[in-house]
Amino acid sequence: MKPLLYSLVPQDTLQAMAETFYTCIHLSIQIINENGETLVSQGEVHEFCHLFQSHLSSENACEHTHLSASKKAISLGEPYIFECHAQLNHIVFPLITKETFLGSILVGPFLMDQPDSVLISDIAKKYKISTDDALNLYDEVRSIPVVPPATVNHISHLLFYMFSNLIADSKQDLLKNNQKLLQQSRINESIQRYKAETIHNTTYPYEKEKALIQKVKTGNVPEANAILNDLLGYVLFSKGNSLDVVKTRSVELCSLLSRTAMEGGASPDAMLNLNSHFIKNLQQIDTLDSLCHMLQEIVETFSECMFPHLSSKNNDCIKKAISYISEHFNAPLTLEEVAAHVHLHPAYFSTLFKNTTGTSFKNYLNNVRIEESKLLLSNTDYSIIDIAIAVGFEDQSYFSKVFKKYTGITPKQFR
Repeated sequence: MKPLLYSLVPQDTLQAMAETFYTCIHLSIQIINENGETLVSQGEVHEFCHLFQSHLSSENACEHTHLSASKKAISLGEPYIFECHAQLNHIVFPLITKETFLGSILVGPFLMDQPDSVLISDIAKKYKISTDDALNLYDEVRSIPVVPPATVNHISHLLFYMFSNLIADSKQDLLKNNQKLLQQSRINESIQRYKAETIHNTTYPYEKEKALIQKVKTGNVPEANAILNDLLGYVLFSKGNSLDVVKTRSVELCSLLSRTAMEGGASPDAMLNLNSHFIKNLQQIDTLDSLCHMLQEIVETFSECMFPHLSSKNNDCIKKAISYISEHFNAPLTLEEVAAHVHLHPAYFSTLFKNTTGTSFKNYLNNVRIEESKLLLSNTDYSIIDIAIAVGFEDQSYFSKVFKKYTGITPKQFR
């Protein structure tokens, strides 16, 4: 039966890539299928491996080790450096498409330091290898190539560059797995923090939701994602990892984000269609990690929709400026400073900013400061003057004047 991998990548292509790698790097390379069986091989199989494998049980077969390492690489979203039973190093890079494991690129064996008698002594003791066989292993281990750790890292990167585009979806799937793992780590940190604080109040933290919306409004995706993960951590902590509860909150948040995008100038029809699409997909998800990752995608998508006036030519420049404003609005920020950050002349930047966002730099900066001050007025006991300074205004009088201009009421009345 034809291997599944060959249905997507011709055998001669894999053979040529393996041969090129071995010729340049001088490390043995194998391409294995989803069962750990070798499909393509370049480089010698070392006598050390032949001798050692004769002492392994079927449960400890090399194929099992290679498949286990492949699964670890999939969860990490990158090539994985591991030790086999003989304490020899290998690098594995998985080939996947549509979350289907097709096989792996396997490089090795190699050592990252000169071998000594301790290495052989350890494995001889563990696998009950006789003295004569241990001496033979010691003689043969010197034929195993030694590669410095720094070079190993470069080889790992080379594997990624060479083979990540071999299958169209492989690189995206690995990156997605990496993002999921990172997000789950952040959510778990949030859960542990809430546990440590022994929170007994299970009221939904609307102030965090408001802060998330504010970050989406300013296009600050990294901070929006950080707040989202904190919010998810609270929900999962207070509701006992209930998928249904998170789904309910997700649908509500999705609708809220679509309205926020419309208020920011995005097309109502487009946002309603996008909202319906996301809600439909949310309902079909059956695992918490996939649900959390999709919420992150939703936040990023609606953040992108907040700036419909940006042309593709000026998109990155203005987004970079908006992100800088979001991070530094509480300082005495000037147009000249932001223009310098995006490497533009102040006069040109001012015109470009207004033409692409539909508002002036000063108006946009004041709006960001006022939105942030609303959160502080609603959720803290800070004095008006302290809040004014915290969001970047020099004095309370000017802050109150600007606040009333944008909201129609004074900060005190709003509180």
